[in-house]
Order: sequence, then C-alpha cells, then structure tokens
Amino acid sequence: MEPPAPCPLPRGVAHALEPVGTRLVVNRRGSTVWDVRTEAERYAVKVGRPVPPSDDHPGHDWTGIAPAREAVILQHLQSSAVYGTWEYGTWNAQPWHAGTDLHELWKPQRNGETGIPLDLRSALACATKLAALHDSGWVHGDIQPAHFIIGPDGAAAIIDLALAQGGLLPHELEFPYPGCLVHYESPEISRSILDSRTAVPTTASDVYGFGASLFISITGWRHVEYPDDAPRTVQRKAIATKPHRPVKIPGIFGKLVDAMLSPVPEDRPTSHEVCSIIACAVDATD
Repeated sequence: MEPPAPCPLPRGVAHALEPVGTRLVVNRRGSTVWDVRTEAERYAVKVGRPVPPSDDHPGHDWTGIAPAREAVILQHLQSSAVYGTWEYGTWNAQPWHAGTDLHELWKPQRNGETGIPLDLRSALACATKLAALHDSGWVHGDIQPAHFIIGPDGAAAIIDLALAQGGLLPHELEFPYPGCLVHYESPEISRSILDSRTAVPTTASDVYGFGASLFISITGWRHVEYPDDAPRTVQRKAIATKPHRPVKIPGIFGKLVDAMLSPVPEDRPTSHEVCSIIACAVDATD
C-alpha cells in the first residue's frame, strides 16, 4: 500500500505537542508540512514518506528519513526539535518561523509595483544567517529563496536542513546526497549528480545557490535558461554546460551576484565576503 498524501499528523505528534489547531502548508512528493498550534507555541511539523516509482520517476526512500535527519541536525545546531517515526517514515516538529520568504518578499520590486529600491537589508540578513551556518561547520545543501524566512523584525531564519552536511549523524539517518532543487544547483553539483547520482555540497555550492536565489528573486528568471517542462536530466545538463543569464543588476550588488554565479567554485566569494559586500551596498543606499 502506498503512503497517503498528504501525510496525516502522526499519533506521536499529538502525544508530543497536544495540538489545538492545524493547517496544511505544503504537500509535495515525499513530504507534508503542517502548521501546528498548541496552547503556548507554534510548530512546523514535517512528515516524510518514500516516493514510489512511476513512469517518470524511479522512486526513492530518503524522503521518508529526511524529517528525522533534519531534527538531529537542528539539535546539533542547538535548535529545538523533536522527531519520531510513523507507519511510512519519520516526522519532526520544530519551532515555526513567522515571516516571508525571500522570493515573495521581493515580489513588489520585481514587478515594479512600488518604485522603491530593493531591500538589500533582507539580503544581508540572509547572507549573515548562511555565514553563521558555515561557521558552525555545516553546509546547507539545499539553498533556495523559499528556505530564507525574513521575520517582522528583519532578522532571517534558514530552514529545511534535511540535506545539510557537516557532522556525524546516526547511520540509519544517512543517505547519499541527492542534489537540490535544480534551479539553484551549482554546475559542479549538477555534473556530479549526472555522473554518479550523488555529490558533495560545499560552502561554495551554497554561495552559488544563494546567488541563483538572489537572481531569481530580483528578476523573476532562473539563472540558466531551459524549458519549463524539461526533465531534470535536461535541466542539470543545462546547469552543467550553459553560461548563466547576464546579470544586469546595477551597482556593486549586481557584480556580487555575478561573482557568486561563477562556474568555478574557487572564484566565488565566501559567505563572509558576501556579507561584507552586501553591507557595503546597503551603506551606499543609505
């Protein structure tokens, strides 16, 4: 029997949290996310399940393990998280991060609706969070605009750490790195996935993903052109072999994004250098 979609809240969640309200946030292949409220707190509850094979996809099991893996990583990072198992996989519960993701936050400027300058302080908040993660010895491995949440106070949170690399985890929670959302993959990651079906994410590939995230959030375009309905293999071949779209973002910030999208990992700025340059761009607009 295939697991249900969306995944229901497992019984273990009710025992651990005693919810007073729930809301379905995301239901995608292999994962369901619930917004769960208790009397005192608000949580993101992620429920994982394997992806069965189909005519278009070979299927995989790692999505069933991912929630527990993320919880252990959050614990390594001194973040509050609990996890458990259910019939088809694992689940985790972690504090809810209120705010708006980077792509949605910049929508008015992207569409020319407000006529106000781009909010580079939010980019600096995201860069600062990424640099702090790298300082802790971890690589995110799945950088994308939706994984940066900017709160009402302007601070950023970085979420969805299930694919992060950097520390020892229980053997039963490990699986080969499967790549990330292709729109934000670096050329070296795409090439490795095409060649061997796995890769090793690095701080440099995180910086590339952040550059691609900034590019699409500002322009509305993926950084490399390929058909919307192209299979993932075709998408990865484009990332691995084609130059990125020209970066026409003005000023020092545009030069930074262009450098972050360098096809050569060693030529990209570090996450701390990204912070410094964005800080300069912020100062120039004040």
